Amino acid sequence: MQADIAYCARADEQPRFYANDHSRDTVMVEAIAVTMINGREAQTSLAREGFAMVSHKSAVADFTDREDVSAVHPTEIEALLLRETGADLVIVTGPGVLRFSERSGKAGSLDNSMPARFAHVDITAGTAKEFAARSAPAGKSVARFAHYNVWRAFSPPPQDVPLAVCDARTVAATDLIKADAIFDVKDAPEWSFEAWIVAHNSDHRWHWFPDMNRDEVIIFKTSESDISQPQCVPHVAFDAPDVAADAPSRASIEMRAVAYWFA
Repeated sequence: MQADIAYCARADEQPRFYANDHSRDTVMVEAIAVTMINGREAQTSLAREGFAMVSHKSAVADFTDREDVSAVHPTEIEALLLRETGADLVIVTGPGVLRFSERSGKAGSLDNSMPARFAHVDITAGTAKEFAARSAPAGKSVARFAHYNVWRAFSPPPQDVPLAVCDARTVAATDLIKADAIFDVKDAPEWSFEAWIVAHNSDHRWHWFPDMNRDEVIIFKTSESDISQPQCVPHVAFDAPDVAADAPSRASIEMRAVAYWFA
């Protein structure tokens, strides 16, 4: 399948993008057609490409219910990542991020709820190190840490705006551009950290997983301290060209966590 991926152009000043008011973004994007690989047929893995789709049933009845998600889902995600990574400890680092495709009419109705429309990685290596240090348990010697994102669509298939993930092995260090990710919540002080945005490279191998259901998740790595492992997986929301105009609009939740291996 051919689809357009929104890549980022280089700028003289460090770009910035906002969680909510995208009119203030200074990221310059260009749509480039790429060949999309069906991840269901590719047998990808966390240890090789840096991402995988796995089955995972949740006890959460309604992923838009913040209280239900907070009470149940972090423990579920920690258990999932312990199983899939072999880490000694996993800590979910924030509440679930809900996102909706624009056609739903709900995009932007909640904080940081619009699809991420340009290729990016949530955190730079420096940000990842800082965040891992904040969450690390006292009295433990950390030999390795890695950050993961667990992405789930809870709207019926097919998704009109699915997630694309890029094989970490095909990403060069020069493809990654530092940018300021700024969180602009109404009536609250703005805060920010550094993330990567991604420049085009014809070597990139993009994957998507069609027709996902609520009992499936994509796990992908956003940072890794062990240089022998896949380092980070660029990802982006894109318009699926073969989805009917009246298909259900995408609703998704992503959970972010850090895994630790102790010395």
